[in-house]
Amino acid sequence: MRHREIHLSTRSSWLRAAVLGSNDAIVSTSSLMMGVAAADAPRSVLIAGIAGLTAGAMSMAVGEFVSVSTQRDAEAADIAKESAELVASPQAELRELAGIYHKRGLDDELAMAVAKQLTAHDELAAHLRDELGIEEAKRARPLQASWISALSFATFALVPIVALLIAPRSAALYAISATSLVALAALGTFGAYLGGAPLLRAAVRVTIGGGVAMAITAAIGHLLGVTAT
Repeated sequence: MRHREIHLSTRSSWLRAAVLGSNDAIVSTSSLMMGVAAADAPRSVLIAGIAGLTAGAMSMAVGEFVSVSTQRDAEAADIAKESAELVASPQAELRELAGIYHKRGLDDELAMAVAKQLTAHDELAAHLRDELGIEEAKRARPLQASWISALSFATFALVPIVALLIAPRSAALYAISATSLVALAALGTFGAYLGGAPLLRAAVRVTIGGGVAMAITAAIGHLLGVTAT
């Protein structure tokens, strides 16, 4: 039976977009709502939350698509250049590939033998993987990053909105902050689990970062509210 391993790094193409969208949704939406709530404008808090959800999801979708498309274009340019070099000077490229394996610890004869076998199997894939570090499973996918970011943002932005709708008006500020911090801790833990990273460290990092952002925004909202009155 063939042994198959699941490498967690293969999830990086979509996991980064999902974690970024989810974390940004909770922090930005809850911070926006807490800033409005601290300014003592209760009727505007829900509107701010819904506006933040909509604008944030669209912003994440467009931002991810543009940034990841740029990365994809750079990869495509490298692939085209490497393909042309393989046609123009195959022997030089073969020696270059053997040199890579030699630097990794193989003797000259074995390095050349490995290079020849991999070239015979899939010449371009061997150079992309070992010379440029490009693998198909890890290539940039703009559309995937775009919709995952937008969906995760819209979903997790509902956390502070739901907290506002459920909590009494007098406790809105505390409900938004507490619920958002719990959600951030859970998100950090889950993201670390998917990526195979230490759970506690990720949860603490995300929670502290989000808490600081919310506290600063609430303080500014409070000061603006006091000034306006």
